Amino acid sequence: MKQQRLDGLADGIFAIVMTLLVIEMKVPVFLGGHPTDAMLINALAGTWNIFMSLVLSFALLFTYWRAHHFIASVYVKNLTVGLANINAIFFFFITLVPFVAHFLGEFPHSQIAVTLYGITVIAIGLSLFYMRMYVERNINIETSVITKADRRSGYIRILFPVFSAAVAILLSYWNTTFSMVLFTIAIMFNLFPASSNIMHRWLDLIFSDDNDLVKGNYDSPMNEMMKNEEFICVPKSAVFDHHRFKEVDTKARATLVKNDKTTKKIKTQITKESKLDKELEKEIIEEIKDGSVEELIVKKEE
Repeated sequence: MKQQRLDGLADGIFAIVMTLLVIEMKVPVFLGGHPTDAMLINALAGTWNIFMSLVLSFALLFTYWRAHHFIASVYVKNLTVGLANINAIFFFFITLVPFVAHFLGEFPHSQIAVTLYGITVIAIGLSLFYMRMYVERNINIETSVITKADRRSGYIRILFPVFSAAVAILLSYWNTTFSMVLFTIAIMFNLFPASSNIMHRWLDLIFSDDNDLVKGNYDSPMNEMMKNEEFICVPKSAVFDHHRFKEVDTKARATLVKNDKTTKKIKTQITKESKLDKELEKEIIEEIKDGSVEELIVKKEE
């Protein structure tokens, strides 16, 4: 199975699910006569909760689309059946978002609505985290080289919404408004790039090996470049700079291919010369046996 097929499926599912969110925004219907502006404003005000749930869920889906893209299309270099199956589970939970978002929008003060929304967020986050663990531990999946700080920040970004959703569910039995605020904070944390810099500053204080590299799995060309500073200089602030990962990996692969071609060319030349020497040696031995070489030598000496 080609990796491009998974990328296309992911983009298609996220596009459809994100579009389905706005379908739940219904145009107000009035029976008999033309409504006044005041009536329309009141009707629109009644959809405020649904609209806020739509915005919250759209941002949630966008952050998960970005995280999935990094894992499945940037960090990972090849696809296995197991990884495809985990993606199927992840996509299933993603498709539930329009329903739970509309349910939360209709009943924003309901503990059941908040709990259902929180469970969906937890399921999506845990399935994505399991996907990342599977990728890092499966020796048959080739991965890019990253720093330990990048790996830790990736874990935090995936698990922070999960933790926030769990706390939001508990808070819903006291005040559902605080639950909604916590959902928003979790999504905003992953949405804004500035949170990466804050995260790395804290990681630097806690861990001393943030700049150490995590070698990629499998027979990765990047593994051969680990000692080359030109290719392993990874700024921690660029943890989600997808283009940087692709550019670095492309340079590494091009260099290795070039070196490999040069090596093959030299080996081919040596092999050809070796075969030629053996053929000449064989011909000389045969000519000596026939006496033709001795005759040539005598004529040359004369």
